[in-house]
Amino acid sequence: MRTFLGSFCVLLTLTALSAKSAEAEAPVDIGSRLELFVDDWLIDSMSELELKLHSPRSMGRVLTLDRPWEGVTSEYVTVFKDEDRYRMYFRGSNHVGYTIPSMLKPGEKEVPEHTRTTSYAESSDGLSWSRPSLGIFEFNGSKDNSIVWMGKESCCFAPFKDANPAAPPEARYKAVSATTRDDKPALMGFVSPDAIHWKKIREEPIITDGKFDSLNVAFWDTVRGHYVAIYRDFQNSARSIKYASSEDFVNWTPGQFGRFGDTPVEHLYTNATTPYFRAPHIYVAFPRRYLPWKTKLDDSPFQGACDTVFMSSRDGVHWDRRFMEAFIRPGRDPRNWMHRTNLASWGVVPTSPDELSIYVVRNRDFPSVHIERSVLRLDGFVSVNADYSGGEFSTRPLIFSGESLVLNFATSAAGSIRLEIQDTQGKPLPGFALDASPLIWGDEVEHTVSWDRSHSRKTSEEMLRRIKGMPVRLRFVMKDADLYSLRFK
Repeated sequence: MRTFLGSFCVLLTLTALSAKSAEAEAPVDIGSRLELFVDDWLIDSMSELELKLHSPRSMGRVLTLDRPWEGVTSEYVTVFKDEDRYRMYFRGSNHVGYTIPSMLKPGEKEVPEHTRTTSYAESSDGLSWSRPSLGIFEFNGSKDNSIVWMGKESCCFAPFKDANPAAPPEARYKAVSATTRDDKPALMGFVSPDAIHWKKIREEPIITDGKFDSLNVAFWDTVRGHYVAIYRDFQNSARSIKYASSEDFVNWTPGQFGRFGDTPVEHLYTNATTPYFRAPHIYVAFPRRYLPWKTKLDDSPFQGACDTVFMSSRDGVHWDRRFMEAFIRPGRDPRNWMHRTNLASWGVVPTSPDELSIYVVRNRDFPSVHIERSVLRLDGFVSVNADYSGGEFSTRPLIFSGESLVLNFATSAAGSIRLEIQDTQGKPLPGFALDASPLIWGDEVEHTVSWDRSHSRKTSEEMLRRIKGMPVRLRFVMKDADLYSLRFK
């Protein structure tokens, strides 16, 4: 009997391993969608290469938050592109006692505390921003201001344009913001027809199973066809995030805590999660990481320091946190080493054909608090990186539906990329072996690969069309190069 049970257990183990192996080898259908290398989802094997995180480059400040209805503790920025204009929202706040007096410059001084506001700015290009006089809310006896909401729900008001095709015109824009109900944290829902004039969906909260005391975000997931909320709660005594979904923006699933794999527990003060606009099946996030035990200045009234990190997810619950290093560092300015600055906005927006922008709050707690624009190349968060000695990687089996292969890559003058298209067993397909690959080098965000067909009557597109819909692998051999994304277009 013992021998029989032992053999049976071995058989079950082998069956499970076989099923797991079969699942790993099952081809994934990427169609003609863009795939980023923010994780190793598409990678089957890799040798002498690594996934490399790329930090954005600062382009300087775009707004100093010095209006009377703003203030030194202004933050929680959301940005989105809305046809021919960019919209920005942020908390206007001025808490007394946050600034370090010894670091004030001549002429700087603390001003009185005021009621929190939600302020609005707009731009035609994402570079130059202005605050229109909206005349909606009165502040200090005047309606000459850019306030779109006022009061306790202005702590962290986070709007978005609803991409749900069923959304009625009067609710084309939506927002969430934290408040309290019966002395308990709650998340309220808002709607607007024009992104300027807002009203509550109802007086009751839409989500109640969280802490919510930072910027909580929501959006319509165009791939999965439902609303998503990513919001603040605590787990393992640390600030963390939850995921919930909804069909109607009113009734939500119970929140699921984010899962970060085998990584150290860290305070993720915010999350700034957004579907990447070129590949919306992938969520990218820029949490402000808070380290409460590290204080740079002895006379600081508050402990802690912050930077911004990067993570990604393909379902909103399971997060790839392989990059523990900072995505955005505090830098040389001593005012960026205070306890809650260096906050990345919600929203990644294109600001040129080959560039995307992320906005960051700097100098929080000081009269110089401002919003800075930082830029990356298109798709440029993470790359498969090869040093000068080179290496290679192969994808898992995939099925594509496009007729040309487009790469986003950069090499040095000495660097290069070659690629081979194989069958699922790793055997080169006729006409796509490595020795037939073009030498790809340069720096392009959308490079169409063209194989040498001098000895064939068929074009690259005709050759790819022959294998479209077949399970294949891609093998890349790289030297001093970065590969950011690929797409069969």
